[in-house]
Amino acid sequence: MPSLKTILKKIREELKEKEKVREKAQEDMRRATSLSKQAILLIHQKRLDEAQKLIEKAREIISRLNNASTEYPTIIYSGLFNAALQEYSEASILLKLTEESIFITPENLKVPSVDYVLGLADVIGECRRLALDALREGHVEKGEKCLQLMDEIYTELMAMDEAYMLVHGLRRKCDIARRIIETTRGDITQEVRRNSLEKHLKKFETFIRKKHIGSKKTR
Repeated sequence: MPSLKTILKKIREELKEKEKVREKAQEDMRRATSLSKQAILLIHQKRLDEAQKLIEKAREIISRLNNASTEYPTIIYSGLFNAALQEYSEASILLKLTEESIFITPENLKVPSVDYVLGLADVIGECRRLALDALREGHVEKGEKCLQLMDEIYTELMAMDEAYMLVHGLRRKCDIARRIIETTRGDITQEVRRNSLEKHLKKFETFIRKKHIGSKKTR
């Protein structure tokens, strides 16, 4: 039988190894989250190819962490990993919607459904940014399409009544999403009215100009 000293030495070595794994895993999780955040910024800058490359890098890290979870489940499955998965889901969903106007699935992303749903809820806030960018560029119709997409995501999430009990944090995200949608609706409504007023003013100016020219000719 080994001595107590030998037993504890082995345990100490195992703990040191686990600590190394934990530190590396947390570093990878932060990196994956950062890459996904950067990808979202690039999407808003319309640099989609660059965004795709960062998302691919995040995917590789997440795949590596998933493989490590077989041996170290208690180390990998933590709040940091969930945050990375949600940010990765958000970036991937947003990119797919921007490029093809379709929703990528959790199966395609290879992420748990809970993290996918929470990431999807955050896409609503990014759609507001897209809507505001469209309004600034004078594309009201594009802004309205973004609003429709926000409404669709919110409506479908709200229809998942059971999810509020099973997905921690979803209710809070949906409450925030509702306020974001209403604010965006107000912004778009205001812009539509402004555009309508501008059109009427231009027509009126054209009418006055023609009338003025006509009166000069009759003199």
